[in-house]
Amino acid sequence: MPLTDLRSDTVTRPTPAMRRAMAEAEVGDDVLDGDPTVLRLEARVAALLGKEAALFFPTGTMANQAGLAVLTTPGTEALLDANAHIIHWEMAGAAALWGVQVRGVPAGDGRSVMNADDLARAIRPPSIHAPATSVVCVENTHNGAGGKVTPLAQLRALREVADAHGLPVHMDGARLWNASAATGTPLADFARCATTVMLSFSKGLGCPVGAILVCDAATRTRAHVIRKRLGGGMRQSGILAAAALHALDAHLERLVDDHANAKRFADGVDGAAGARVVPPDTNIVMIDLPAGVTSTAVVAAAKEGGVLITPWNLSRVRAVAHLDADTAAVTRAAEVVRAAIERAAG
Repeated sequence: MPLTDLRSDTVTRPTPAMRRAMAEAEVGDDVLDGDPTVLRLEARVAALLGKEAALFFPTGTMANQAGLAVLTTPGTEALLDANAHIIHWEMAGAAALWGVQVRGVPAGDGRSVMNADDLARAIRPPSIHAPATSVVCVENTHNGAGGKVTPLAQLRALREVADAHGLPVHMDGARLWNASAATGTPLADFARCATTVMLSFSKGLGCPVGAILVCDAATRTRAHVIRKRLGGGMRQSGILAAAALHALDAHLERLVDDHANAKRFADGVDGAAGARVVPPDTNIVMIDLPAGVTSTAVVAAAKEGGVLITPWNLSRVRAVAHLDADTAAVTRAAEVVRAAIERAAG
């Protein structure tokens, strides 16, 4: 029986139709003149998000870092949710590349993601003794919180706090596609809450490579310089952009299937030997393990049963529903993971 890989939605392989679109893509030198297929992708995503312009990147991390670069100055700080991807999973890029300090804002009142009240409390008054804040970053959906959606009303409240202090907002929207699919909120409504927005093509949309930064035209010009500096210019990148265009046509509407499979997986695992599943908003399932059970033991036992999941920390594991795992595979995977937890619990 083949492995069911639920470590991430990045493990998907291009479908035959996507491969054909890539093979048949019209291409040019994007570094010299602008690849025609890349330009079509940039225009389409900018329109989807109601922004003036967009810039294609090889990775979401590079696009996030470009967003920080164009909105900050060295010696300032960025305010983000305490568990943000930019803080924990981007190799201290803000500090190493742009001289920007990141400061995590804890979510209060038992919530899992920063809200407007948390942000307002975190913004420092002007002081000669403390760094000025230069940007607010939000993440939607929130990976570390289990694919949690920040609803539009909460995003608007966050933006209002930022506006009151004259601060731009960068949105890490790697899975904003999922937030839109889960809530029915148009992408453009989410995007209006941010100055710059990054979206990934290589997660829920099933592309092999690619991300995009949407913004206004002047910001795109500055971001283009940053992309060049980071080595992100790609020549005949229409091959990659064609995959993204195909995904927007063929894979965007099916994201709700992944959400349904994530809920199915969560229901199948919840309560195993006392394990607690964080109810999924979208396609990510976080499982808090019973006392005395380690993520390493559960991951190893699940692998023996033909299912790959991720150890998130010592007592939490993560599974992600995606294009390459159908309902039957996800149902079986839940049975395997449940048994793995019960086995590890003794």
